[in-house]
Amino acid sequence: LVWMAEEPLVPGRQYVVKLGTRSTPATFSTPEYRIDVNTLEHLDAERLEMNEIGVLGLKLDRPVPFDPYLENHDMGAFIVIDRITNGTVGAGMIRSASRAAGDVHWQNLEVDKAARASLTGQKPAVIWFTGLSGAGKSTVSNLVEKRLHSMGHHTFALDGDNVRHGLNADLGFSDEDRQENIRRVAEVAKLMDEAGLIVLVSFISPFRSERAFARSLLADGEFVEVFVDAGLEVAEARDVKGLYAKARRGELANFTGIDSPYESPEAPEVHLNTSGAVSEEDCAEQVVEYLRSVGILTR
Repeated sequence: LVWMAEEPLVPGRQYVVKLGTRSTPATFSTPEYRIDVNTLEHLDAERLEMNEIGVLGLKLDRPVPFDPYLENHDMGAFIVIDRITNGTVGAGMIRSASRAAGDVHWQNLEVDKAARASLTGQKPAVIWFTGLSGAGKSTVSNLVEKRLHSMGHHTFALDGDNVRHGLNADLGFSDEDRQENIRRVAEVAKLMDEAGLIVLVSFISPFRSERAFARSLLADGEFVEVFVDAGLEVAEARDVKGLYAKARRGELANFTGIDSPYESPEAPEVHLNTSGAVSEEDCAEQVVEYLRSVGILTR
């Protein structure tokens, strides 16, 4: 694979692969190795940067006919397309199929999401709270969940700090690790949505592309983006956890809002301004009212 984009390849992230006349969602494994173009030496690599060449596994989400590139250039070559921008980000050649590729099959289950949701009397959904550290995401999410629980709804909350104690304990705070952090959480939220739950996700999730990826995993109307907007000055003035002070002193690298960007939502379903006179309880009620207005809450 030759990687052609400024943003590095993220193993496990979903891209679109065009092979022949067919396009299909696909993911790449961590590279087996990177090739030094000057010496042809095989080098260890966890990702591919722009203009780097590597050998790695490719997994498509459906069977696609192909030939090894050495036997058929037309049916053995592919391009990689970013799902969000639709831009071409890579090009590759297929050497062979994995022997295990045909041994793993999607298991269709007779008890589906609709059946599970019918027991709860609610519409499954993922409520995604995004915003700067200190904006009030976890507080508002907690208040919303308490309100929904009191109404008899089945919920589960995924909080950024809590998840990093377990599932994502191996990840740091580089852009790549943050993207993987959101990918994993999005997949977990999707599973909980399939279970018929209303899932409340509270993560800074600073990049629009990763929030768009999370949305793409769900059916239309099941992803609700809530922008908890406090502004950097207000969030930093609160600094409940002392993180901004550490970042300003250079003790925390890649801290969102200081030396790592936050990309504000362009069209969130709910926009909460938590820097003014509106209370956190009123913000939570705005979210509940939105969920009721679009039919996610039926009681």
